[in-house]
Amino acid sequence: MDRDDLPPATEELDARIKRARDARRGAKSKGPPPAGLAWAMRLTTEMFAALVVGGGLGWLLDRWLGTRPWLMLVFLLIGCAAGMLNAYRVARRFESDVDNRGT
Repeated sequence: MDRDDLPPATEELDARIKRARDARRGAKSKGPPPAGLAWAMRLTTEMFAALVVGGGLGWLLDRWLGTRPWLMLVFLLIGCAAGMLNAYRVARRFESDVDNRGT
């Protein structure tokens, strides 16, 4: 069955679907940038997660190896560095998103 052989109701449905898809594409490209608070929450979460993982891993290793508190301190520092690196990457992505939307 060709497009020319479609019943009128199907042609109308096809046209409505096409309009909806076009409107959806337009809404995605013209949407406002994420709010500053959302980016701040993401940066905070990145830092907190890295610290918790680093500290928790160090604490578990300290309990297993009996080296309290040295491994926990080392892994906290590693977690802090990883959190800062992740936050830096997210901030750079935010900056490039803002630059791309502004031009």
